[in-house]
Amino acid sequence: MAFTPSKDQKRREREQKKLDKRMAREDARAEKLDALQTAEEEAAEQAAQEAAKMSEADIQAKLEADFEAELEAEAKANAERELEMAY
Repeated sequence: MAFTPSKDQKRREREQKKLDKRMAREDARAEKLDALQTAEEEAAEQAAQEAAKMSEADIQAKLEADFEAELEAEAKANAERELEMAY
């Protein structure tokens, strides 16, 4: 006689699959955030080293360029978050 899983067992399996997928997505997001933070820290360290070598006018121009780059990165991150939230 063939074994057929009960409705409860099928439901638990579906719920476990959903949980596994959610955990995988959360892990991927966490890894992505870690990578972004590491990249930002490295960029900040490199910028600090470069700033030590620059003149005052160069420093001001660099700060403005960095600020614009940050704004652009934040806008891109917000757009990605909104896109993810849409799903």
